[in-house]
This record gives sequence, structure tokens and C-alpha cells, in this order.
Amino acid sequence: MSRLSPPPIAAYLRSRGVAAPWQIQGLPAGPFTGAVVIPSLAESRNLPLTLRSLAANPPDARSGFLILVVVNQRKDAPPEDLADNRATLEALPAWKREYGLEHLHWVDAASPGKELPPKQGVGLARKIGLDLALGHLDFAGGEPLLVCLDADTIVQPDYLAAIDRHFKDTCAGGASIPYRHRPSDDPAGQAAIDRYELFLRTYVLGLEQAGSPYAFHTVGSAMACRASAYAASGGMNRRLAGEDFYFLQQVHKVAGVAPLAGTIVHPSPRASHRVPFGTGRAVGDMLASGGERLLFYQPVLFGILGEWLACVGGHGGADGAELLRRSVGISPHLAGFLEQAGFGAAWDNLLRHNPEENRLMAAFHGWFDAFRTMRLLHHFSDSAWPRVPPEEAVGPLLERSGQDAPVDVAGLLARLRALQGV
Repeated sequence: MSRLSPPPIAAYLRSRGVAAPWQIQGLPAGPFTGAVVIPSLAESRNLPLTLRSLAANPPDARSGFLILVVVNQRKDAPPEDLADNRATLEALPAWKREYGLEHLHWVDAASPGKELPPKQGVGLARKIGLDLALGHLDFAGGEPLLVCLDADTIVQPDYLAAIDRHFKDTCAGGASIPYRHRPSDDPAGQAAIDRYELFLRTYVLGLEQAGSPYAFHTVGSAMACRASAYAASGGMNRRLAGEDFYFLQQVHKVAGVAPLAGTIVHPSPRASHRVPFGTGRAVGDMLASGGERLLFYQPVLFGILGEWLACVGGHGGADGAELLRRSVGISPHLAGFLEQAGFGAAWDNLLRHNPEENRLMAAFHGWFDAFRTMRLLHHFSDSAWPRVPPEEAVGPLLERSGQDAPVDVAGLLARLRALQGV
């Protein structure tokens, strides 16, 4: 670890950083102003495309970034994954030369004795790379950055410059980077990825209309943060899936998350069953069972959520019992959820400890966070408003944004992409 690392970074690495047996292969030339961390599991075919796209960024933009690939697997990985990872580790030195990536390095988390522990996956792989990168960042020169990418994702030539520019222009510690899935090779795959991306975009649009501070995308290959925010949030979690959702939620709580502009990342549209949920799993399930496997929240739910957030925002000093009474008027289902979650006592505690309004609202949104928001929508869907096809769900939200609503999924997705700047 660099002797220039500030005390909070050093404290994070001592208490929560990953330990041996993992280490960066070779000696990075740093210190760097940022690091791009790429977990790679059986990606010998896709990783070169990702590296080539990074190499297309101008040399002056690349020069400050360490590019760190974490080749990983568990001990119980199938033989084909073991062989693919060995091929990747053997090829990385040649790819470094071929693409002119002077600052490309890698971590071997795949060879015997270095594999990930049982039931671990992409969350730990990201964490290994991010934690190891911290020791090679330039804290003396400013606020270094940590960027998450995937080994099946292609970036644009303006990628690194846009990330650097964003953090110079914002106070937020985290960033959600615009994304747009690449086209699929066949119509069924295209229909599946279109439907899944539409679901993600519709959810964020609904949160935005409700006034939720968590109305940002949480895609693992499309997020970045300041190193200070990374440490303050407790670092990357070790989840097998959903690590991106929980990570950006935590970053937002301690440092804020701001949508980035000026570039787009292009994740893969492929199916995968490596993780219990997420893009690959959703696409695979739809290909196996049809698009009806993925239904959408009814738009009325975001209206109820918005009324609830406005109710708390205009609390006027009301205690928890009074706010619960007001929630009944919004929806008895909302009130039932809040009672079960212990909102009354939680709110009274927040009132006691946060006399300033801005601190009180920040504390409330720390309690009623992205996860609790999603649980509320699940509760609504399970109890009173079953999920519906996208043709029924998306149009009303678009109309609230002053947009017309196409009749098919591809048209709806095109409209939301335009609305969200991709």
C-alpha cells in the first residue's frame, strides 16, 4: 500500500480489505489517477474485445488509469471454465502488447490455491481488484477514481475522458454510467434483451417520477466512484449477484450518486446462468420460458410511492404514529408494509437525532433506501397489484413525462433510451 494513502483508505484496507493469496501480477508503474477493474470468468473470447475498446481511448486519457483484470473462479468451477481461465492468463501478456495497454495488469484468482471461496463470485472478484488497486492510486494529486467494467462489455473511445471529466464537475462520490446493450445475434435473443433493458429503464423512470433519490441505474459494468467514497461506503460487497445494486446504494448514502453523461458502455446481451438473477439470468429464463417470465410493476405503484415520499417530505414535525395514520389515506397496503417494517419507531428515532431538516431527510432516505423501496413495490405486486406486460406498464409513465407511447417493446425501449440520454 502506498505511504501516501490517507488514513481512511489505510483504515479501510486494514479492517475490510481483501488479504492474500491475491496480488497484482507485475509491478504497476503508478501511482495512477484511476483504475478500471474487470472481473473475468471464462471470458477468453470476449475479454480481448473489451481490452481493444479500452485501447481505442486516446493515450493521454489512458495514461492515468491502471487497467486490472481479475481472472477468477471457484474451486467447483466446471472443467471448461478452468481451461478458459488458464487460456486467459496465458494470453494476457500478449494482449497487453498487442493492444498497447502499457498499464494493463491482472490478478490470478483462478489457479490452484487462489480460487474464490465457495458461494463467492463477481462481488468478491470486483472487491479483490478494487481493493488491490487502492494501493496504486495517487492520493497526493487529488481524488483518484475506481471504475467497474465487465469482461463482456465494450466501451467507447470517449469513455475514460468522460469519467474523468464527470468527477471534476460533480461533488457526488459515485456515478452511474449510461449503458445500452449490444444487439443480439438472433431475434429471440433481441426480444429478450430488449424486454429486460426496458424493465430496468422503466423502473428508474418510475422512481424518478416518484421523487426517489435512488432513481439511477445500477449496472455492474457501468459504475464508478471516488476512492474516498469507496472506502467510506465499506468497499464492494461480496454478493454473488446484485453486488452493483447494493454497492451504489451504499455509495449514495455516504457520498451521493450522480448520472454521468458523455459516453455509453455496451454490455453483452447474452444469456447466462452463472448468477441467480441479473441480465444473463433474465435473458436465459425468457429464452427458455418466454417473455412472460418478466412482467412489470403497475404504474400506479410509483404514484403511491411518490405520495408517500411527499408525505414524509411535508411531515411538519409529525411523529411516527401520525405519519402511519397519513399513510393509510394513501394506501392501506402501504400502511401495512410500513408497520411491519417498524417505521413508526424508526421515524421517531430519526426525529430525535436529526434536528436539522436536511439531515432528517438524508437519514430517512438512509432508512427508506433503494432496497426497502424495491421491497415495497414487491409487496404491492404480491398483495394487490400483480405485475403486467410492458405494453400496459410503460405507456402511462411515458405520458407523465410528456412522451407518446409506442405499442411494442422495441418502440418503448427506443423512447426510454432517448428520454434517458442513450
